[in-house]
Amino acid sequence: MVASLTSVLHLRLTTSSVLHRRSGSRGLRVGKCYAEALPTAPQINLETLQTAISKKDADAVKEALDLLSQNEWAKKWNSQPYVSRRTTSLRELTTLGIQNAENLAIPSVRNDAAFLFTVVGTTGFLGVLAGQLPGDWGFFVPYLIGSISLIVLAVGSISPGLLQAGIGAFSAFFPDYQDRITSHEAAHFLVAYLVGLPILDYSLDIGKEHINLLNERLQKLIYSGQLDDKELDRLAVVCMAGLAAEGLRYDKVVGQSADLFTLQRLINRTKAQISKEQQQNLTRWAVLFAASLLKNNRAAHEALMAAMARKAPVMECIEAIENPGEKK
Repeated sequence: MVASLTSVLHLRLTTSSVLHRRSGSRGLRVGKCYAEALPTAPQINLETLQTAISKKDADAVKEALDLLSQNEWAKKWNSQPYVSRRTTSLRELTTLGIQNAENLAIPSVRNDAAFLFTVVGTTGFLGVLAGQLPGDWGFFVPYLIGSISLIVLAVGSISPGLLQAGIGAFSAFFPDYQDRITSHEAAHFLVAYLVGLPILDYSLDIGKEHINLLNERLQKLIYSGQLDDKELDRLAVVCMAGLAAEGLRYDKVVGQSADLFTLQRLINRTKAQISKEQQQNLTRWAVLFAASLLKNNRAAHEALMAAMARKAPVMECIEAIENPGEKK
């Protein structure tokens, strides 16, 4: 009986060893075949995207980015597709890190006041000095210099845009001006990219700061007054991104006037009119949502700022967003 049991155990062990060796050899052969049959990673081709950007074709840019996203290259593209407003309080903005949240919607007069004070102060000082000129020069020259302030005020009344251009040029003397502009416009760029709105062009030139992202479909909806709540929410977040970026970095926001005007224009083009209270809540929520995206993608925002500061093309800006750790 013992011998029989021993024989059975020996047979089982022997059979098991043989099966193990065979399965091992088969495993090697199968593994080899699997390695040979393993598909290679899809090759990333950025030429299609570059061509679409150069042609200013928003639909083609979107299609190219969608394909790159499927190939896991454009991982941040349209990574926040679900954007829906909710009731938002000032306390939430403050908690997130927005400084002086209660004053965000109040247009800043810092640059305007500094410009006018400089003009009036300079002309007044020169007028006093000119009064020391001999003869009639000391009488007429101060009046001529003093009239410069009146001319500036007249230009502002007749052509506000021309005066604003002068104020914009003067604002460049502020030490934080260029950093504000870059941070502001980079925020528009990044948030638009994250919510799936393709960017076609941008500019940081004084008086021409903008991000070009609207495609033909959105333009038709805006011009026809057919914007729905979903599209309004996405565009509102992009509009308020620059304001949110300044609020996270500075005590006071100075570049919100144009953004608030753009948001109001979009609100006026919606299918259903919304009340003043709803408009105020939309603005707060959009700032909160945009600020959250910027904080969660800080590295991408800073990399994009660096790329835009050196006036890199849109393609390089997109690469900076997707690969913020790579330095150009």
